[in-house]
Amino acid sequence: MQLTTSMRRALVAGAAATALLTGAGGAVADPPAPSATAQADPPAAAHSPYGRLRPLAALSAERLAAGDLVAAAKWGTGAPIDDPVRERQVLDAVAAQARQLGADPAATVRIFRDQIEASKVLQRGLHRLWDADPSRAPDERPDLDEVRKEINRVNGELVRAVAASPDARSAPSCRPLLTVSAVRVRHERRLDALHTAALGRALRSVCAPSAAPGS
Repeated sequence: MQLTTSMRRALVAGAAATALLTGAGGAVADPPAPSATAQADPPAAAHSPYGRLRPLAALSAERLAAGDLVAAAKWGTGAPIDDPVRERQVLDAVAAQARQLGADPAATVRIFRDQIEASKVLQRGLHRLWDADPSRAPDERPDLDEVRKEINRVNGELVRAVAASPDARSAPSCRPLLTVSAVRVRHERRLDALHTAALGRALRSVCAPSAAPGS
């Protein structure tokens, strides 16, 4: 594969930034602002590999933002974070949408399993934080049904992003370019350590296994 100068810079930045999102044991420290190299955005043309992968990182972060509201809706109610019925509904829905779009339903479901697990990581982390310091707990309880409508909207956009990116997700450059995307999203959204770790969990299966180093 011929790499442009910009893509080479992106790969170098991705290799340097991978530890932010794939650290040992999944522990992610709150990182500093990206370096000048990382801030130099690779070409984001709609049909470039980076341009295909960037929406997956951005939408995953948007979905996690809704996870904050889910955590607030369940806080203090005794409602379990794990909700197998809801999870199955989500996975069935995204698989059906993937088929309609001509995308791989198995890959889509695999990615969404990680999205769901990331949301649970986030919710558990927030509940632990609020247990330890009730002054940081939410003052209002969002309507969970309304929050799920927003999540369903993001889910639909995310399925379309998955369907639009099979070549980028299976390319050897997927993991470093996805990491660059995630680092920039983290910087733009000013994500803390918990949300950064959850974003890394959400993106774990975006790149096809064949794109992993040494495959």
